Amino acid sequence: MKKEQMDELLQECGAVLKGHFLLTSGLHSDTYVEKFKLLQYPRLTEKMCKEIANYFENKKPHLILGAATGGIIISHAVGRELSVKSIFAERVDGKLVLRRGFNIEKGERVLVVDDVVTTGGSIYELLDLVEEYGGKLLGVGTLIDRSGDALDFGVDYYTLVRYNIPTYKPENCPLCASNIPMTERGRTGK
Repeated sequence: MKKEQMDELLQECGAVLKGHFLLTSGLHSDTYVEKFKLLQYPRLTEKMCKEIANYFENKKPHLILGAATGGIIISHAVGRELSVKSIFAERVDGKLVLRRGFNIEKGERVLVVDDVVTTGGSIYELLDLVEEYGGKLLGVGTLIDRSGDALDFGVDYYTLVRYNIPTYKPENCPLCASNIPMTERGRTGK
C-alpha cells in the first residue's frame, strides 16, 4: 500500500483529526490519528496487516507481540496472516506486562507490532519484555509512524506510512500559549 493510498484511506474514514490533543506520550499536537476509525473496518485492517506480515515473512517469526488496545488487533491480524501465535501486553501500574497466561519462550522468534507510534515508548517497553523473557527480537512493524523519522529501534523497522506531525512538550506548546482548549480525543490514559 502506497503512502498516498494510506493517506486517502485515513482521510476517507475520518481518522485524521485537527484540534489540540494530549497524546499518550504526554506531548501535545494539533493533529491526531484516530486509529480506531481505521481499525473498525476488518477487511481494511486485514489488508494493512498483510503488508506487515509480507514484509517480515522471511524472518519466520514464532510469535507476534502487541500492546493493548490497538496493538491487540494488529498483533492478531499479523499473526493470522503468518499462521503464528499472537499475544499482547497490558498496562499494570503503568508498566506493560504479560498476563492471561501469555509467555515468551526463551529463544522464541518475536515480531513486535503496533498501530500508531509517536515517541516509541510502548514499543521500547515491548522490546524490553522480549529481552526479559529471553525471546529473539526479529523486528518492529507499525501501521503509522508519526515520529517524523526520529526512531531507531535497533532492529528491522517497517511502517506502512510515515508522517511528520509536529508535537510539543506542554510547556512549549503554541496551542496552549494561544489558549486553545484541549480536544477530548488523543489520550488513552497511559
